[in-house]
Amino acid sequence: MSLILTFLGNEGSGRTVLAIAAAKRLASSGAKVLLASDVSNISLINSLGITPSAEPSPIENNLFAVQLSTTSILDKQWEEIKVLDKKYLQSPILQSIFGQELPVLPGMDDALILTAIREFYSSGNYDVIVYDGTGDIRTLRLLAMPESLSGYVKRFLNVVTESDLGRVVIPFIQPLLGAILSSNSNWDSISQNSKGASDEFLEKGKAVVNDPNKLRAYLVTTNEPNSLKIAKYLWGNAQLAGVNVAGVFFNHPGLEDSITAEFAPLPVNNIPFTNDWQALASSLPNLLEINNIPKPLEIDPSNSQIKVFLPGFQKKEVKLTQQGDTITLEAGEMRRNIPLSSTLKGKGVSGAKFQDGYLIISF
Repeated sequence: MSLILTFLGNEGSGRTVLAIAAAKRLASSGAKVLLASDVSNISLINSLGITPSAEPSPIENNLFAVQLSTTSILDKQWEEIKVLDKKYLQSPILQSIFGQELPVLPGMDDALILTAIREFYSSGNYDVIVYDGTGDIRTLRLLAMPESLSGYVKRFLNVVTESDLGRVVIPFIQPLLGAILSSNSNWDSISQNSKGASDEFLEKGKAVVNDPNKLRAYLVTTNEPNSLKIAKYLWGNAQLAGVNVAGVFFNHPGLEDSITAEFAPLPVNNIPFTNDWQALASSLPNLLEINNIPKPLEIDPSNSQIKVFLPGFQKKEVKLTQQGDTITLEAGEMRRNIPLSSTLKGKGVSGAKFQDGYLIISF
């Protein structure tokens, strides 16, 4: 089973340096590591002195690097679609279009990058994937995509499959859907399998994101007030996205007490940044171990409560709504839908309060 690690913090906080050091430390311990970054991350290329590659390439023992280019990912996905098209539809239209000709539309970047990470994770070729992304809200939105998409799928898939337009279009895309979803040629079957396949796909994605043994994030900050503010803001947004934050890294000796108090109860690590990669990697804690970190979400059916850990937010900054058996929370730049458990279904929210960093919702 693979583990995905990523680092969150403002630009200049040292995220990329720590990502490289973590990858080197894990690789030297015997783990097979993939260091993945966005193609725009020039600092990683300069730091490692490597040639950017859209396919994983070895840079040292047990360590591989890949630059996630959305255009390359789109091209690869398009070629797979054309193979299915040639086999089932035998349409000359798709065969004449090349992936390089397709534009990457707004919003597609994150979906394509997430697709690539998912494929590397599912391949079983790597013990650890260190993802060096933007390290900000965009990274959190990328990781929260299975959670947010599941809400759209549940609300809109029925509309599409039951519409007149869907019934007109389906004869043309039916063979492709059948191949992808392993369904037969019956419309109702395709509709049912589409829902089942999409739900299963998204649930697997959410299971990875919400499990600290499969995905963990670390905060990176300096002693600058703005850097500290951004790190704490990202912490709160990460919790709402369901991403487990496992610790804090900073590089300012003598400030351990103040930083520890600021980010309690997270473990705080003071790392001396240096040009010596070996020394820097050796100074890191064991990233394969997980400490007792606060869970983003806890459901307590015995007390009819839901607890959501939201550090950095106040009650007035959180919007809570209930639609049927789903609670929706909005804070910062994230939104999360929380389905009620069987013991809470049919109950309405009776109150909400903040206590020790938790938003406690009572029914």
